[in-house]
Order: sequence, then structure tokens, then C-alpha cells
Amino acid sequence: RRGAVAAGSMDWQRSLRGRLAARRAPKKTEQELKDEEMELFTKYYMEWKGGRKSGNTSYMNIPRFYYRLPAEDEILLQKLREESRAVFLQRKSRELLDNEELQNLWFLLDKHQTSPLIGEEAMINYENFLKVGEKAGPKCKQFFTAKIFAKLLHNDPYGRISIMQFFNYVMRKVWLHQTRIGLSLYDVAGQGYLRESDLENYILELIPTLPQLDGLEKSFYSFYVCTAVRKFFFFLDPLRTGKIKIQDILACSFLDDLLELRDEELSKESQETNWFSAPSALRVYGQYLNLDKDHNGMLSKEELSRYGTGTLTNIFLDRVFQECLTYDGEMDYKTYLDFVLALENRKEPAALQYIFKLLDIENKGYLNVFSLNYFFRAIQEQMKIHGQEPVSFQDVKDEIFDMVKPKDPYKISLQDLINSSQGDTVTSILIDLNGFWTYENREVLVASDNDSTADVDDT
Repeated sequence: RRGAVAAGSMDWQRSLRGRLAARRAPKKTEQELKDEEMELFTKYYMEWKGGRKSGNTSYMNIPRFYYRLPAEDEILLQKLREESRAVFLQRKSRELLDNEELQNLWFLLDKHQTSPLIGEEAMINYENFLKVGEKAGPKCKQFFTAKIFAKLLHNDPYGRISIMQFFNYVMRKVWLHQTRIGLSLYDVAGQGYLRESDLENYILELIPTLPQLDGLEKSFYSFYVCTAVRKFFFFLDPLRTGKIKIQDILACSFLDDLLELRDEELSKESQETNWFSAPSALRVYGQYLNLDKDHNGMLSKEELSRYGTGTLTNIFLDRVFQECLTYDGEMDYKTYLDFVLALENRKEPAALQYIFKLLDIENKGYLNVFSLNYFFRAIQEQMKIHGQEPVSFQDVKDEIFDMVKPKDPYKISLQDLINSSQGDTVTSILIDLNGFWTYENREVLVASDNDSTADVDDT
């Protein structure tokens, strides 16, 4: 018992001495405290991230190729990542030429043009091209290379390039980088792709900057955004992963079509052919409302059968409702948009992929005589209903195989259909009486078109 008391007394004495020594120790400055805090933070952060030094020094030479994304509950890391991405994108944005710098570049190019003129087009030789590059500033350095000059060099006898072509090239590059940065701001995951909700936010915030959409009611915005986004995802996400690479968005022409709506004097013809224009979006949505006879916001098979000329076969429509996403056997607007995009763009691989999946009733990855006959029987039945003499399937089957020329003489794959450039004709023959009738009477129609043209010429 005496030993225990003595030990307790010793601990108390040591604690007292420690406190007295701490009081006598010189007080640390604010900077020293900050340095110590940073040192401790770095030490514990590196340990937490698994940054302890390995016993094997060879690991130090292996470059890091995987960076773990922060988990949902790691709020601090998520915020840090968002901020660092924002700073990075701001820095990249500052590296781009602004309007004043582009005007200065044009002035320098014009000042150093090389005679003689070709028509009204100003030209520049390689020597003056390099001089402009030296004077234009560091931001322009990347454009003044031998490779770019050679790329723009055509058949000029004096070895010059067009100033206008070069300037347009620079403008296009700047625009692409600006757009890439703009899209990246909506890339929440920071992985180089946009999800459907990300692209919806991008287009929704873009609407006020497009004069051609000024007349749209705000209540229609959600339907417009849905209509616009579906085109991107239908063609750029064929595997239906729910995300699209930003690079793919930049590489296709859809963004050009969308941004074409900045032109206040866009012609009616251009608006009608542009999927993203207000008239086009209202047309598609208006068709949907007209088909929806019971006004429940969805389309039944019977309602969809009136689409277009109303001549799609029942068997094809059955397959649409079997394979596509429906709700209690009815189709919503988003699914309808995929259907419209497929039927209005039957020459495109993505549209052919959509229709091919419906035609491939046995899910074998190819169309054989049985599947062709299965769909063509419905065409023959419709011909009887309309009082027309049914065409022999054997003749149609031979014509289809002659058009497609598949690798396997008994099977037509999706790739065969795409390679043949006849996919739109083949699918029309199998699913649409009006499409089949147009194919059957193509010679008569061409002759009548020629007669009409001759009559116009005569007048």
C-alpha cells in the first residue's frame, strides 16, 4: 500500500514539473504556430491518403495513374475538387484570345499581306506569317506553326495561304476551346462526360442567349429542353449508358445547329430543317398532343398508329411497344422522341440500330428470311385492305438481298444494312405501306417529276 502511495506521489510531482516547465518555455509566435499546424496537417493528411513511404524505393518511380473520386460523404474532398476544377477552367479560359486580341491579330495579318491579290482575297506568305506570329503575342504562338501553314496551303503559285481562311481557323479553335470549357462547367463528375441532367442544365441556361427562341413561352421550356437533349443522347449514346463524352458533343454538328439560333436573321428554310429551332420543337410536340386523343399525356399503340401517314404496320407497332420503355403499356414524350428521331433519320446508323432491334424478333443479331417474311406479311395484308394486288414476298426478299449484298447470303446484319447505304429503303419496305408503295412506284414517280420539271421549263 505504501508503494502505491509513493508511485502516485511521483506521478503528481512529474505532472507539476511539466506544467511549470511549460510556463517557463518561451511563447511561440503566430507564424511558428501556423508552420507547426501545417506540418501536422501534412503529416496526418499523407498518412490518411496512404502516403507513407514504402520500404521498396522502386515504387517511387511508378507514375500514378488512378485517382479515387471522393465518396458522397467526403464533403470536404468534394468541395476541394470542385474548387480546383473551377480554378483550372478559369485559367484555361484566360489563356484564350479575347475579342480585342482577335481584332489585333486581324489587323496584323492585314498589314502583312503579300501581293498580288487573288481576286479580292488577301494572302500571306510564310515569311510574313512568322513575322505576325512574333508580334501577335504569346497566346497566338500555338497557331503560327509550319504544320498549320502547310495544312492551309492549297494551290497558290506563290506558296501563300488565305488570310481569311487562317483567321477563320483561329476563330474556330478559340470557339471550340470556349465551348469545351463551357460544357466542362456542367460536368459535375469531372470525368469528361455529361449526364442527361447536366446537358439539360446547359441547354436551359443557353436559351436566353438564343434570339431565335425569344418567342418560346417559359411554360414550354421543359419540353423544349427535353426535345433538344434527346437528339444528343439518341445519336451520341447508342449503348444507352446515360452519359455522353464532351469530345463527342464537340465533334458532332448538333452544337453548331443549336448555336445557329443566335442568328437573328435565320431563314425559314433553315429553321424548318434545324431540330433545335422553335418551329421544329413546336411541330414535334404539337404532333404528340394531336396523337394523344384521350389527353392523358401518354400514347397508346392505337394513338401512335396515326403517326405520319398512318400507314405503319400493326406488327411493327407491336414491336415498338414490346421493346421500348412504356408505362402501363403507354409511351411517354421522351420515348416518343426516340421513335420520331429514328423514323425521320433512317439513313443514320443510330436510327438503323433502333429499327434493326425491332426487326430482329428472335434477337439473333441478324435478319433472315423468316423475320423479313414476318414483317412483310403485314404489308401484304394492308395492300389487300386497300384493294391493291399483294406483291410476292419472294420477289421482295430477292430485291432486299440484292440491295444489301450481305456478307452471308442468308443473313443481314446491322453492319450490312449500314454499309449498303440502302437501310432507309429496306426498313421502309418492311414497316410502312406508304414507304413500300413509294419504293414500288419509284420509276413512275421519277417520270412524273421529270414531266413536271419539263412543264416548268416550257413555261
